[in-house]
Amino acid sequence: MREIHITAEDTESTIKQIQNVIGGTIESRWGEHILTVDNAVAKGAIRYIVFEWGGDFLYYDIAFFEDIVLKKDTSVYNPISFIYCLNGHFKHRFNHQDNYKTLEQFQSVIMTSKNGGYSNEYYPKGIKLEVNVIQINRIKFLNKRLNDASILNDKLFKVFYDTDYQNVFSYYGTYNLKLADHISQFRKVEQKGMLRILLIEGQVYQVLSLHMQQHNKAVTNKPISKSLTKNELKTIRALGNTISNNVSLEYSLEKLSLNSGLAQAKLQEGFKLLYARTVTEYIRHVRLEKARDLINTSDLNISEIVYTIGFSSRSYFSKIFKNKYKISPSAFQKNKRR
Repeated sequence: MREIHITAEDTESTIKQIQNVIGGTIESRWGEHILTVDNAVAKGAIRYIVFEWGGDFLYYDIAFFEDIVLKKDTSVYNPISFIYCLNGHFKHRFNHQDNYKTLEQFQSVIMTSKNGGYSNEYYPKGIKLEVNVIQINRIKFLNKRLNDASILNDKLFKVFYDTDYQNVFSYYGTYNLKLADHISQFRKVEQKGMLRILLIEGQVYQVLSLHMQQHNKAVTNKPISKSLTKNELKTIRALGNTISNNVSLEYSLEKLSLNSGLAQAKLQEGFKLLYARTVTEYIRHVRLEKARDLINTSDLNISEIVYTIGFSSRSYFSKIFKNKYKISPSAFQKNKRR
């Protein structure tokens, strides 16, 4: 086991202290910093961006070949961490705790330590990790962004306004695949330079909001679906991705139920949970999104697009397109050509 002592006062220093132990090189471009490692200790990357409003974005895409423990002294740098494991898992304990608690795949976790405390993160060897962490510097965040504290429930309000770091806080939520879909978007940002940073920053706000929304549901006892298992949620997410990537195929609730082995009621529940739509509404939504993209990026005429996205009736397509986007597909195409 390799132990890394973190005594840093910011994210940049934290990553450099990790680099001192596991090796690798750090490259910086337009405010995005990437530690890349490929040696006997680890293979992969840790990237981070520091925003002026007190938020830090970190993304671990790495596998360790030795058991690693990060022992963080939180006397100086003690942000609120919003954590999500897209792939893999790791463990955490505060110094006053005897046992580690596992941060599971697809689980929303919020935590912060106290002044003078220690936060221990245990990363087992041989686990491919994709972990998203949004860290909030409370004082900067309150001054820059959090002008309306009413958006927080009482528990999070106390955490954000504990600027002297007197209290430990941790929340381990249920599985949340909406977060998985949003966090997956970070990898799809292909733009470069300042535009890339702005797009990532916008997604950081969305992910932070979803973490807070889930915590609000938990503390107000609003129903969070527990009838679907983790594997069932993964199956439904995979179905959603399949439909989105192959919009022209013929789909029905009956066929999806038969092919997935999930009851129709479970499918409907899962799609409403993940996409806020029924199965039929989701299929229609991704087809219309694809149609809009094709009008923007291709030279196909409207009839060809209707066929490409799996519709048989041009009049029906035109009707639902106009209902969704408040403009007919023909007018949309003419505007694009102008």
